[in-house]
Order: sequence, then C-alpha cells, then structure tokens
Amino acid sequence: MDPQRDLLRHLLASLAYRTQKALRGAPDSFGDFSAGNKVRTPSDVVRHMASLIGYARTFFHGGSYRPAPLPTLSAEVARLHEQIALLGQDLASGAPLRDLTLEQLLRGPLADAVTHVGQIAMLRRIAGVPIPPENFIYAGMSPDNLGPDQPPPARPDAEWPERLA
Repeated sequence: MDPQRDLLRHLLASLAYRTQKALRGAPDSFGDFSAGNKVRTPSDVVRHMASLIGYARTFFHGGSYRPAPLPTLSAEVARLHEQIALLGQDLASGAPLRDLTLEQLLRGPLADAVTHVGQIAMLRRIAGVPIPPENFIYAGMSPDNLGPDQPPPARPDAEWPERLA
C-alpha cells in the first residue's frame, strides 16, 4: 500500500479511537447537552464529523454528502464510524482521488474532523463529566479497526500530568 494512504488510515484509526474515548461513559443525555450561545450539541458535532468524512469520500466517488439529523447520539456515532470505515476502504483500495491530493484531503476534511473530537472532549468537561487522561502513544489504535468498538486505554494516567494545583 502507498505509505501516504497507510498513514491516512492510521489517522482514521486515531479519529475512531479518540471519538470513542471522548464519548465513553458519557451520560445518555450528553448528546443534547447545550453549552449555550448557539454552540453545537455533541450530536450536532458528531453529525458534522460524519459529514466531513462523507465529503472526503466524494473525492473518490463523486456526488455530494449531506446527512440529515438522526434521532440519537448513538445513531450519529454509528453513522460516523460507518463513514470512517468506508473512507478507510477507499484509501486501502488504491481508488484514485478526483481533483484533490492526499495532502489536501489531510489538511481539509480529515484535520477538521480531528479538531472536532477535541470539541467533544471540551463539551464533556463543560458538562461536568470530563474524560479521563491517557497516553495516546500506547493506545491500541489500528487502521483495521475503524468501528465504534475500540479498546480501553492501554496506559491511563491517574491525573493530568500538567494539571494546575
């Protein structure tokens, strides 16, 4: 496989893992949490992430991708992981990109989607249910596992190393 495509598949694995990390243990009501001031809800953020990944796929297949809202956060998460897995397959297959380079794919929709995982983590903290810290270097991410069933943290931290007293 092309090393650039393989690296992008690893980025997708990181996106899948970190999304599940940011959502694991969240209360059922978290999908509708409102931080106020017209901030997207977690369900809205995940739908936007799926839209970004679906948009990335249009550069392999043509067409457009604009998903309608789904009724629950879990449904939005399932759709996101489906799109991540499909994009992973597109990359692994060697399918040609249309009017776009792999670098543009990375710096556009993929980087944008990764940014939104941080927003979900921040919303968890604002909602009063922060995610526990971990050293992601050792996480069990794999480009062969882009679905929602991600492994638990390999090396969780007892507390944030840079935590202010």
